[in-house]
Amino acid sequence: MKQKDIALVAIVAIITGMFSLFIANAVFGSPDNRSTKVPVVEPISAEFPRPSADHPEYQAFFNKDALNPTQTIKIGDSANTKPFNAP
Repeated sequence: MKQKDIALVAIVAIITGMFSLFIANAVFGSPDNRSTKVPVVEPISAEFPRPSADHPEYQAFFNKDALNPTQTIKIGDSANTKPFNAP
């Protein structure tokens, strides 16, 4: 490359860089334009309000005849403490 070619490539690179800078600012905008408003989420609470006794769901789920799913279910009489023949 000759001296003129190196200078021409440098000038073209500088002009192209400036042009791309102006285009990028036009497309993406300045940092002042990049703000947004977000909704605030209420925190989740561990409180579970019990429905009133007049509510139909209360009578369906909270009654003395309802099944208790937390009870252990035992099927048959098994004395085998090692069901997979572990050594």
